[in-house]
Amino acid sequence: MWDLSIFATTDAWLALITLTILEIVLGIDNIIFISILSGKLPAHQQKKARRVGLMLAMITRVLLLLSLSWIMSLSKELFSIFHKGFSGRDLVLLLGGLFLLYKATTEIHHKLEGEEEEEKKLKAPSYYGVLLQIMLLDIVFSLDSVITAVGMADHVIVMIIAVVLAVLIMLLAAESISQFVEKHPTVKMLALAFLVMIGVSLLIEGWGGHIDKGYIYFAMGFSILVEMLNLRSRKKAAKS
Repeated sequence: MWDLSIFATTDAWLALITLTILEIVLGIDNIIFISILSGKLPAHQQKKARRVGLMLAMITRVLLLLSLSWIMSLSKELFSIFHKGFSGRDLVLLLGGLFLLYKATTEIHHKLEGEEEEEKKLKAPSYYGVLLQIMLLDIVFSLDSVITAVGMADHVIVMIIAVVLAVLIMLLAAESISQFVEKHPTVKMLALAFLVMIGVSLLIEGWGGHIDKGYIYFAMGFSILVEMLNLRSRKKAAKS
């Protein structure tokens, strides 16, 4: 089925380690989104929703990796509007970007309006409704992840092992990340702002543009650093 003798080479192990780290980095935004959506559920369902969401992400990525020929076909132009061609990948990115923008801005609006008004206006989401939203976004995030994997490794087995390892590590971190986001409202608002930024970048890529991911990760890292300093400052102020 798969030639496991490739792991006798240093190149395969280097590709596996590098790709696993990249998959974890690419999965952080997925964890944030899953944390925010699962946080709307009753407390006894949140942990289960996070775990199922990450498992769905892993299954989606593995299935996409096993369908590499189909993934490659997504880059073929399907139609054009005003001399601008669109492929299947472009459509997935555009729809994913719009959905992410809608969800993030809606969440920001509800946070600013206040929890009481939100409860009056909104019906509590169902467990399966939240899982459906997680699954839709998993497809978008998985596409980006799989394309990265294809560019980084030459063997499908290396890609699959890297994806599985990354998801297992994220499963361990998801609980603490979710609790931290829920505990600090300003961190949650920052996370929602990140989702808006990611949604805009997906729209730009879907329209044929390109934003270097390094700029996005730098902006996110710098914002997190500032927020950590703010949290520490508030903690000191509270003690004094």
